Amino acid sequence: MPDIQDLFAHNRAWAAEMERTRPGFFGSLVQQQKPKFMWIGCSDSRVPANQITGLEPGEVFVHRNVANLVVHSDLNALSTIQFAVDMLKVEHIMVVGHYGCGGVMAALNDTRVGLADNWIRHIQDVRDRHKPLLEQVPADKRGDLLVDLNVIEQVVNVCVSTVMTDAWAEGQRVTVHGWAFGVHDGLLQDLGMSVSSTESIDRLYRAALDKVVAARR
Repeated sequence: MPDIQDLFAHNRAWAAEMERTRPGFFGSLVQQQKPKFMWIGCSDSRVPANQITGLEPGEVFVHRNVANLVVHSDLNALSTIQFAVDMLKVEHIMVVGHYGCGGVMAALNDTRVGLADNWIRHIQDVRDRHKPLLEQVPADKRGDLLVDLNVIEQVVNVCVSTVMTDAWAEGQRVTVHGWAFGVHDGLLQDLGMSVSSTESIDRLYRAALDKVVAARR
């Protein structure tokens, strides 16, 4: 396990290698970030957006928190989305959960973790809303299903935010996607919730719920 000074050594080695193999790389980063993608993910250290997607620095705008939540009262998340949509003109917003998420498992099992219980309460709301669906699958698959359900609900939260409703009303082309990442295999899964307009939310929501439940039966 590296110590804090190792991080500086690794940084310098990485910067030197990048400059050797791609001269001018850092100079291009200084000019302007123009990402097409925004990633809303979990703070879990095993889920780094750039490495998972193969994107370079400057190609993905990232917001992370415990269990990839988008809460209507969270001005941090909403401000980040607004900046991405209005200023950076991103074309795709990916809400990405991951299987084995500690926050989701705590919500599923009513595990107390401290102050974060108040944040995890939002996932428990998802759990309670979809209790009949969770009861349709074996107990050992409910954690993964709740990860999927949580992603789908957070996609809806992004889509009904004033940022997105205003952007779509003005004709801006931006799609919100729901994905899940498998820490066990390194693969991203498309949950079938890719929304490009306010009018399509309900139809896609119902189809995505059916898809993720069917996959766990």
